Amino acid sequence: MRPSSTFSITTRPAPVLVGFGWLALATCLLADAPDRSLPLLTVYSQRVANQAPVATFAMPVSALRFEPRVDVQARNFAEGQADIAIRGGIFENTGFTLGAVTLFDPQTGHYFAEIPVAPAMLGAPQIVTGADLGLSATNATVGSVLHGWRPIRTAGAVAVGAGQDGLTQGEFYQGYVSDVKLGGRQLAADVAWAHSDSDGSVPYGDHVLNRVNARLQLAGAGAQTDLFAGYQAKFFGWPNLYTPFNSNETDDLETILIALNHRRDFGGGDFFEAGAAYRRNKDEYVYNRLIGPVQPYFRHTTWVQSAALSGRQSLDAFALNYRAEAWHDELKSTSLIFGRFNTRQLYKLALVPEWSRALGGGAKLVARAGASYDDTNRGSGELSPILELARESSGPWQKLYLSYAKTSQVPTYTALNSSAAAGLFRGNPDLGRETSHNLEAGAQLAAAGWRGQAAVFYRRDDDLVDWTFRRGVTARTASAVDIATTGFEVVAQRSWQRFDVVLGYTWLTKDADYGGALVDASFYALNYARQRLTAAVTARLTREIELRLDNEVRVQAANLLRTRGGDHPLISSLGVTYRPAALRRLSLSVQVDNLWDSTFQEVPAVPAARRQTSFSAGYTW
Repeated sequence: MRPSSTFSITTRPAPVLVGFGWLALATCLLADAPDRSLPLLTVYSQRVANQAPVATFAMPVSALRFEPRVDVQARNFAEGQADIAIRGGIFENTGFTLGAVTLFDPQTGHYFAEIPVAPAMLGAPQIVTGADLGLSATNATVGSVLHGWRPIRTAGAVAVGAGQDGLTQGEFYQGYVSDVKLGGRQLAADVAWAHSDSDGSVPYGDHVLNRVNARLQLAGAGAQTDLFAGYQAKFFGWPNLYTPFNSNETDDLETILIALNHRRDFGGGDFFEAGAAYRRNKDEYVYNRLIGPVQPYFRHTTWVQSAALSGRQSLDAFALNYRAEAWHDELKSTSLIFGRFNTRQLYKLALVPEWSRALGGGAKLVARAGASYDDTNRGSGELSPILELARESSGPWQKLYLSYAKTSQVPTYTALNSSAAAGLFRGNPDLGRETSHNLEAGAQLAAAGWRGQAAVFYRRDDDLVDWTFRRGVTARTASAVDIATTGFEVVAQRSWQRFDVVLGYTWLTKDADYGGALVDASFYALNYARQRLTAAVTARLTREIELRLDNEVRVQAANLLRTRGGDHPLISSLGVTYRPAALRRLSLSVQVDNLWDSTFQEVPAVPAARRQTSFSAGYTW
C-alpha cells in the first residue's frame, strides 16, 4: 500500500470566493454571447453540474452528491459507501423507488443505495417529501428518491480513465432498438459494463468495483415494459469505515437485482404502473483487515422479493391516487442472531382521492385527502393520513400548497438482531415501529427566466432508531429517540445560452429526546447541517470547452465524535471537458474532487477522502 499523494492548495475559502467572482463575470459575458453551445450530454440530474464521479464509475448515487435537497454523507467516495439523508433525516428514513417498486435492504440502511443499475438506463432522480412521499414509497418516513426507466435508443458510449492513487476505470454502454414489434410496441435492448480500482486517497482506502447490466424493453403507444438484470461487486477499505475505534475496516458486497416494470401513461397526469423485483445482497464486513483470519467475521445475506402497483385515474373534477406494495425479506447472518425473527412480510396500501375546482385566471384549487396503511406480520400496523390543499396555475406562481402527512417504517435487522450486551453494534429486539408527522407549506415559482421551489416544514419523528455513542463503551448502540425538526429549503435555477446555475439553501434546527438512554453523541440523527448552501455552475466557455463546478458550504451541528475538518467546511468538485470541433463525439476530461482538500468528516469519526484528480476519454456513437 503506497501512501497517497497530495497537493498544497490551501483549505481556506479565499480561492473559492475569487473563483465565484470570475464566474459571476463570466455570467455577464456569456449570457448574451452567440449560441455556440456544445451538444447535450447524457444528464443524470438537472441540478448537479458534474454527472460523473472522480474516484470510480457513475452510479445512481452520483447524481445526488451535490443535489440541493439531499445530504450525501460518504465514507471515502459516495459510490463506495454513502448514507443518503433528506431534510435532516437519517439514512434509514430515505426510500429509493425504481419504477413502481421501492428498493430496500432489510439488514441496514447503509445499503439502501446499493442499486446495481447504470445511470444511462435511468431517468433523472426526483426527490419527494410530505404528501407525495406517502404515494411514492414504502417504509420511508422523511423522503424518497424516485427513478424511472429511461427509453432505449440505438446509441453507445465508451469511457476510460486514470488518476491519482493508481486509479483506473472504464465504462461501456450500448443500446439497440430493433425492427421487431410485439403488440404494436418496439423491441429494444441495452447492456452496460463498468469497472474501477484504486489504492485510495489514504492508506488502506483501496477499492475494486465491478458492474454488469442487461435490459429488454417494449415501448410504444404510451406504454413501456422493462425487464432488467444487474450484478454489482464492491470491495472497499477505509479507516473507521463504520466504527470510531481507529481500525482499518473493509466491506465486500455483492448485489443482484432482477426487476420487471410496466408503465402506461394516459395523459393529463393519469398513469398506471406495476412492477416486481428480486434483490439479493451479500456482505462480508471485516473490522480489522490487519489481524488476519483469527478475528470474527461478519457475514450477512439478505433477500427481498417485492411487488407494487401505483397510479392515478381521473374522471372530470375527481381523481383517485393509489398505491399498493408487498415485500418479503429474509436474513442469514453470522452475527445478527439475537433478535426474535429473521424473516418478515411488509404491506402498504394508499388511497388518496383528489378533487379540483377551477378558479379565475386559469388557476385551479386541488384538494387531496386520504390515507395509507402500513402493516407487517411481525408487529402492529399504522394508519397514516395524507392531506394537501394546493392552488395550481400556469402563471409565475405555479403551485402554492399546505400539506400534512404521517408516515411510518419498521427497523432493520442490524438494530433488531445485534446483541444488546456485547459486540461492536448493540441492538434492541424490542424496537418498535417508527412514525413521522410532517407539516409543511411551500411554493413553486417560474419568473424572469428562473425556476424555483421553497418550503418551510415541521417534522416530528417518534421512536426513530438512531445509533449513539457513550464514552468508555466500545460499541455503537441502537437507541430510540423522539426528535422534532424545523426547516426551510429553497432551490432556484436558471439557464442562459452559455451558462447554467442551480442554487440551493437549507436551514434546520432539531430538538431531541432520548428518554432515559445514556447518550454522549449521535452518529446520525444529530449529524446534520444547520445551514447548507449548494451552487452548481455549468459554463460553456467555447464551442469546444465546458466547465462544471459543484460547491457545498455547511454550518454543521457540533458533534464530539468529529475529530477533524471543523464544522464550517467548503467542498467543491471541478470538471473541464474538451470536445474537438473536428471530432465532436470524442470528449477529453479532467476532474478534481474535494478541490480544496477539505478534511471535514461527513460521518463523524470517519476520515474524509483527500483531494483526487482523474483524467478520462470518452466516445459516443
